[in-house]
Parts: sequence; structure tokens; C-alpha cells
Amino acid sequence: MKFPEIYFTSKAYLWVTVLIFIYGLGYFFSELFYFANFTFALILFAIILDYILLFGKHASVEGIRICPTRLSNGDENPIEIKIINHYRFKIGLCIVDELPFQFQSRDFEKKMTLEAYKTLSFMYYLRPVKRGEYWFGKLRVFAKSPLELTERRFSLEKEKMLPVFPSFIQMRKYALLAIHNRLVQGGIKKIRKIGSSTDFDQIKEYVSGDEIKTVNWKATARKGRLMVNKYQDEKSQQVYCVLDLGRTMQMPFEGMSLLDYAINAALVISNIASVKGDRPGLISYSHKIHTMLRAEKRNTQMNHIMEALYNQHTDFTESDAGTLFLQVRKTISQRSLLLLFTNFETVSGLKRQLPYLRKLAVNHLLVVIFFENTELLKLQNEKAKDTYDIYYKTIAGKFALEKQLIAMELSACGIQSLFTHPAGLSVNIINKYLELKSRKLI
Repeated sequence: MKFPEIYFTSKAYLWVTVLIFIYGLGYFFSELFYFANFTFALILFAIILDYILLFGKHASVEGIRICPTRLSNGDENPIEIKIINHYRFKIGLCIVDELPFQFQSRDFEKKMTLEAYKTLSFMYYLRPVKRGEYWFGKLRVFAKSPLELTERRFSLEKEKMLPVFPSFIQMRKYALLAIHNRLVQGGIKKIRKIGSSTDFDQIKEYVSGDEIKTVNWKATARKGRLMVNKYQDEKSQQVYCVLDLGRTMQMPFEGMSLLDYAINAALVISNIASVKGDRPGLISYSHKIHTMLRAEKRNTQMNHIMEALYNQHTDFTESDAGTLFLQVRKTISQRSLLLLFTNFETVSGLKRQLPYLRKLAVNHLLVVIFFENTELLKLQNEKAKDTYDIYYKTIAGKFALEKQLIAMELSACGIQSLFTHPAGLSVNIINKYLELKSRKLI
């Protein structure tokens, strides 16, 4: 039985069941019939008293859901629930948060008790695996008095939409490490620098404030006065993240598509490039060009890149590297670093795109990033139990060999490549970028 905002508990139904049983026995034992009437009156009185306690004046529960303004894709995002008890007695609580349908969670609830006029808070975490709009429903709180016969429902918080953006949590993490030159703590290798980050300009006379280590002792001996080397700061380079939006990038890994991993890594490396003084840009393509964001060094560039990455989706078509080549030739005149996030499963798939990749590599430093098929690796490492397993392992080995041949084919054409598993993409792409910087290839 249901009344507006009030529900009977399992304890109440248990007592009613016992009462019905006693009434049944009353047909055989008349003394029990009178006892059943007394029990009925007692239960009815307890329910009315419980109702008065829960719906009395100034008796209520307040609650709030505290969450960030946007969620980070692929990361654990904290959501805090805060509940305030305005009752004069301790209450039992059942808290139900209506999560967005993308999480496919219909059993989220927390049961606890709360003392009179006290506040409690707890936190839980959500990991979205797709970008887009996530709608939260209402926060439902069911309160019970110490009698525990009925419970009152409070509907708190309005429906709320939170957008899920590419992983800005990873972006901030690596950016902070880069600013303090502590990238090694994030899994980034220490790259031995070749030379320095400056180029020699001229020899000039020492003035107060010049670094002692720049003193040129040979010139000092010739001139008879202190001379120092003057260096010119290294010019910032253009770094373009190129996203393949074709069907091959829709392959899933731990709930996320390869495209989402590539988008998260593109945001991270764009921010790292900006911190290091380079100019990040973005291109996305499939059978046509979807996004062309020119590389610039401005304060709002990262915001533009994040907004552009938020709206990237695969169109399930075959990608055309020729379209990419024409766009790059038309719009990018300066030699740039092109980080191409794509995926090849076979050598024949690579060879269809290879002529255009070779043309791109003539005027730019092209790095092709493609992915390990981790499921095939697991299948290779499993022990064969029958003939069918041997066939499966053989086929898995063939596809794994194809990936190695793809890397060799790219290397033979003078094209840099990065073969990585999706989970380690962000770290590996930063390592590759730092390696190229240290070797002065860009």
C-alpha cells in the first residue's frame, strides 16, 4: 500500500503477516481472535504514531549533491553527498542517487543512521567512458523513525546535466609535473639532452647580470676584457595532433574506444607542448576534414582545443589520408610535428595510406601512433587446451606479427612511429615528444 511520500517498511509487512496468521488461528481458537484484535489496534496505533513522528512540524531532511562542473572522461570523478537531519531523534536513512543512464547502474543506494540535528557526508566516484551530456536525476532520501514501520521519502536536488570532457585530470597532472620538471614521477623517462635549449648568437662584453658559465675565455684572452657568449632562445615549433575519425578508431578497450584514448592523449600532449613553449594545433579527419585548428601560442588556445576535442566522433567510414595530405599542404607552410593518432590492423591497410604518409613526411616530422590489440596478446599467452585453441593462438600470432611489420614498414619509409597499448598512450606520447625535442628533430 502506498501513500504520497510515505511507504511501509518490511517490518510493517512482517507484523501484518503475523496478524493475519493470528486471525486465521482465531477461527479455531476463539481466545486468539480477541488477542488478534488487540494486536491490530496496537499496530495501527504504532503506524499512526510513526506517521506523526515523520511528518511532524519542522521535521525534515535536507540534502545536496556536490559535484564538479564537468566530468573527466576515463578518470575517477568524485561526487559528494551531504545530508542534514532536522528531526529530534535518530533516523535511519536510505539514500538513492539517480545516476545518468550511461553508467547503467540502477542499484545505487547507501544505508546509514544519523543522529538528531547532525550532518553526514560521504563520497563516491564515477568513471565515464564516453564524452557527452550526462543527466543526473533527483536525490532520493528515505527516512525512518526508531519504530521503523513507515518511511518518508524526500526528493532532493533537481535534474542536472554534467558534460563529460576529454581527460583534463590527466592534462593537469602532467602539466603540473612539467612545470616543476618532475615528469619522471608520472612515468616519463629522463631524456638526456643533446646540447641546450638555446642557439649561439654572438660574443659580447660582459655586463652585470650575465651568467658566469657563459664566459668565453679564449675571447677574453684576446680582447683583454671579460667576454661572454650570447645565446638566442630556441624558436617555438608547431605541434599538431591529427585524429583519425575512421571506423578503426571505434575499437573498444576497457570500456573506452581508441578514439577516446587518442583524444585524452591529444589534450595532454597539447598542454605539455604549450608548457614547453611550442604551439599546439589540432586536425581531425576521416573521408573529409572535420576540424582544422591552427597552431597558435595564445592563452585561450587550450580552451579551444578542449572544446574541439569534446565534439569529435567517429563517422564509421574509411579514412582517406589523401584528404589529410591536401589539407596539410594547403594550410601548414612551416615544418611542424604531426602526431597522427590512427590504427592499422594489417599491412595492406597501411599500404593503402602509405603514399600520402610518405608525402607528409617530406615537409614535416610525422609520427604515426597506432595501438596494440591487447585481447590478441592475452589469447597468445593463454595455454592451448585443444586443437581449436591452437588455431586461435596461431591466428592471434599472425595479427601480432602484422603490427610489427607495420612498424618496420613505416621505419623503412623514414616515418617515425609509436606502437603502444591504449592505457599507456599518454605517457608514451610524452616520452616520444621529449625524445624528438632532445634530438633536435623539431
